[in-house]
Amino acid sequence: MMTRTRIMRGATAVALGTTVALLGAACAGQGTGSQGGGDESSADTGTITWWHNSNTGEGKEYYDQVAADFEKDHPGTTVEVSAMAHEDMLTKLDAAFQSGDAPDVFMERGGGELADHVEAGLLKDLSEPAADTVDTLGAYMPGFQVDGASYALPFSIGVVGFWYNKSLFEEAGITETPTTMDELYDVVDKLKAAGITPASVGAGDKWPAAHYWYYNVVRQCAADTLDAAIADVDYSDPCFVKAGETLDDTLATEPFNKGFLTTASQTGPTSASGLLASGKVAMELAGHWEPGVMQGLTEDGEGLGEDTGWFPYPSIDGQQGTEGAQMGGGDAWAVSQDAPDVAVEFAQYLLSDEVQQGFAERDMGLPTNPTASASVSDPSLAELLEVRDSAPEIQLYLDTLLGASVGGAMNDAIALQFAGKATPQDVVDAVQSAAEADQ
Repeated sequence: MMTRTRIMRGATAVALGTTVALLGAACAGQGTGSQGGGDESSADTGTITWWHNSNTGEGKEYYDQVAADFEKDHPGTTVEVSAMAHEDMLTKLDAAFQSGDAPDVFMERGGGELADHVEAGLLKDLSEPAADTVDTLGAYMPGFQVDGASYALPFSIGVVGFWYNKSLFEEAGITETPTTMDELYDVVDKLKAAGITPASVGAGDKWPAAHYWYYNVVRQCAADTLDAAIADVDYSDPCFVKAGETLDDTLATEPFNKGFLTTASQTGPTSASGLLASGKVAMELAGHWEPGVMQGLTEDGEGLGEDTGWFPYPSIDGQQGTEGAQMGGGDAWAVSQDAPDVAVEFAQYLLSDEVQQGFAERDMGLPTNPTASASVSDPSLAELLEVRDSAPEIQLYLDTLLGASVGGAMNDAIALQFAGKATPQDVVDAVQSAAEADQ
């Protein structure tokens, strides 16, 4: 059983004793309407507005059925479902928070972002009304709590790694997946020699590119060093620059698809996920959502099918980070402050044995309800589940951990490094400046 010291994190950053103090409210709106359209009659009519990002294929169909089943079991209640692409959802959520028209039930990612929303008065405290569900989720809850109170119910927790096309690796003569950065660069060379584009990255959305820097921080920096940097607002330790230098080494191998600086992460066939799903590249650094996304981007709904493979982010020679540590995070269902009571019931229903088992069977992510783990059908996702549960540490995505102000500045600087317009020191300076300004 993993020691949940970083993402599920009882004692460090997501207990958020220091992190919350560093983060201002990201959202100007102090009140929340009970539904996405701003209709204040939601509490009286039993209408629930629900926003999620499973907007294609079997996942969308499943969530539509989940909503219909809840309506059947709750006469007089209507669930208005809005399924949208991930990036669109984030943009619309920000706008809804600002205007006070947030949906009743929506996705939260924990860490500093959730702390910002709590400070802004946007989220309902679920500690008592969802106490049984909170108990069921156990070790996954601390990342979605502030000062011991629970503000979201995590439904999928996973880790980021490289998804790859087994057939393309075989075509390039690659028989083993890399475990070190030097071995990864050898894989890149072999793929290029075989006329295969090694990797895609959705740098147009910034955060997929930033995942490389985050992971390098996890490898190059000891966990205590990162925690101290956040608490003390001091990123002067050399490990942060080393993380950027490792990124420069990766960029020097030129592994990515043409036009990667403007490539979207998940939207359409030319996105990073679409390029992997269609066999146009051999691998992509992405999270546990990738199989489901790829399935929604292929006509047969299978994604890569049996060619789907996965391996963890490689180690770095001389690293100070914990061997075997992973980087990732999760998605949770939060309830708006002014949502009707039935919205809390619905959020709990989404974490029920029945719904989580269906979620796992359809490879929509890595479930948090223990009864659903055995229902994960995709072998690669099952491998991720094992890695997740055995990792000594799982570092929460750094932009999520640090919140919108600092995380946004960090991602912007990393995107500039991908474009050759920023140095490793520039990235660290940007993080330092944003963190100081956010105190």
